Amino acid sequence: MLLLAVVASADAAHAQQPLPPAPNARVVTVSKPEHWGSEPGIAIDPHNSARIIAAYGGPYIAWSADSGRTFAIADGTIPPGGKGGGDVSVAFDDQGAAYLSYLTSEGLGTASYWAHHAGKSGIWVQRSTDGGRTWPTPPVVVKVWPNPRDTAPQMVDMSRIWVDANPASPHHGNLYVAWINWELDRSIIQFSRSVDHGATWSVPMRISTKAGLPRDDNGGLVAPIGVVGPDGTMHVIWNDQNSIVYASSRDGGRTFAPSRSIVPVGPPYFGGATGIPGVVRVMGFPQVGLDAKRHTLYVTWSDFRNGDVDVFLSRSTDGGTRWSPPVRVNDDPIHNGKDQFFQWLAVDAANGDLYVQFYDRRDDPANRGTRVTLARSTNQGRSFTNYAWSEAAFTGESVFLGDYSWLVAQNGRVHGTWVEALTLDASPKPNPRNRTGTVVKVGTADFNGIK
Repeated sequence: MLLLAVVASADAAHAQQPLPPAPNARVVTVSKPEHWGSEPGIAIDPHNSARIIAAYGGPYIAWSADSGRTFAIADGTIPPGGKGGGDVSVAFDDQGAAYLSYLTSEGLGTASYWAHHAGKSGIWVQRSTDGGRTWPTPPVVVKVWPNPRDTAPQMVDMSRIWVDANPASPHHGNLYVAWINWELDRSIIQFSRSVDHGATWSVPMRISTKAGLPRDDNGGLVAPIGVVGPDGTMHVIWNDQNSIVYASSRDGGRTFAPSRSIVPVGPPYFGGATGIPGVVRVMGFPQVGLDAKRHTLYVTWSDFRNGDVDVFLSRSTDGGTRWSPPVRVNDDPIHNGKDQFFQWLAVDAANGDLYVQFYDRRDDPANRGTRVTLARSTNQGRSFTNYAWSEAAFTGESVFLGDYSWLVAQNGRVHGTWVEALTLDASPKPNPRNRTGTVVKVGTADFNGIK
C-alpha cells in the first residue's frame, strides 16, 4: 500500500508540472462573433510567409498579410444561393495563388447513414490571387450528386485539398482533392485533380482498393489527406476501421498503386462510453507529413489504447513500405485518465522539425478543462517536447469543435488554428439547444534560435 501511495504521489507531482510556454507565442481570434466557427483550416504562402489564410465553416476566409498578427474576413466565399459550406481546407500553389475547398449538402439522410435519403451534395473549389483578400471567380465544382454518371444514392463528405508546389516536380502546380463517397452499401475514397489551377477537374476516380462500411461511424473509410514529395510522388492516407491505409501515385494522380493498411490503430470514433465529456463528437483521424531532406514520412493519429485518449506518431524511411512502432506524442503520465485529441501534424521543410498540436486536458482533474498544446520533435519523431500554446482553458456543454484542427510550419514559425468554446452567457445569438458557442483561434509560435 505504501509503494502504491508513493507511485501515485509521484505521478500526481509529475502531472502538475506546468508546460513551458510555446516560444514567442501569440493567439488571435479570427472568426466573427456571430459565426460560431468550426472545422478550421490554415495555409501559408511558400513564397511569402507573411501571407496566411485561415478558413472555417461557412465557408469564411480570414486573411493575414502580417504573419498572423491581424486577420480580416474576405468577401466572396459564401456559396451561391446562400447554402452553407463545410469541411473547409485551404492551400497555396507554386505560384502563390490560394485555394479554398469546401462541400455543400442539402441533407444528410438517415442519421449517420448518410447515403440513405441523402439530399444534394457537392465539392467546390475557389481561387484567390491576392493572398486571400478577394475571391472573385465563381466556385468550380469537383464532384456533385446527383449527376448523370452516378445513379445510386450517395453523399460526398470530408473533402481535403492539397497542392504540388515542388518546383522540381514534373507535376508542379497540380491541385488534388480527395473525399469520402458514402453509398448505400459501402464507403469509398474518391479523388480528382486539376492541371489548370482549378479551372477544371478530372472525373472522380476511386483510390481505395478495399471498401468500408456505409455508415459514418467506426468501419467507414474516413479522413483522406495527402502530401507530395519533391519528385511529385503523392502519398495519401485515410482511416479504415482499426488501421491507417496508404496509397501512392507517381504520375500526378493519373493512377494509384493499390491501397494497403500500414499502421494498426484504435477505433477512430470516440462515442458512447469512450466519448470526450462536454464535446459533441471526437475522432482520431490521421494526418500525413513528409521530411523530404531525410526521405521520411510521418503519420499521426489519436486513440484510446491506453484507456484515455492519447496522440501517437509513426514514421517510414523507405517510402511508406515499413512503419515504426508508435511514439506517444503527449508527455503527461500514461493511464492518467486525461484526454488529448484532435491532433494535427506539420513538418517544417526547412529543417525537418515535426510539430503536432492537440487539445489537452492534463491540467484538469475532472478531465473537462481544455487547452491547446504544441509538441515539437527535433529528432525525427523519436521524442517530443510539449509546450502550452492557448491562453486559457475552456469548457463546454455539447460543444461542436468540428472534426479537426489544422497546423502549418515554415522556417521555424508555426501557425495553428483551432476552435474554442464560449460560455453559455457569452453567446451572441439564441441557443435553443443549450449548446455552447464557439470561436476560431489562430496561434503562432516562433522556434528560431530554440534548440
